[in-house]
Amino acid sequence: MVNKHFEDARYYLKRAGETAKAGLAEEVSGVEERFRELTGREEEPEAGRLDEFKAELAELQERAEGEAKEAIQDARDRIDDYRKQEA
Repeated sequence: MVNKHFEDARYYLKRAGETAKAGLAEEVSGVEERFRELTGREEEPEAGRLDEFKAELAELQERAEGEAKEAIQDARDRIDDYRKQEA
């Protein structure tokens, strides 16, 4: 069991980190807004672009799964061939 003092220290360090993160986000938010204004960058991608991106990701995932299944089957076939040769 961890010493109670270490548990307390870990708790307060976590809280300090969360508080620092929130404070930093608040301080930087104005700079971020100004940066986006100056660079012309959008805060959120357009809905159509986001949907298109999601569709591309789904397609890539399906392709990767298919290639992985093919590779696994190829490896199994090679192992079977090897075992037949050794028998």
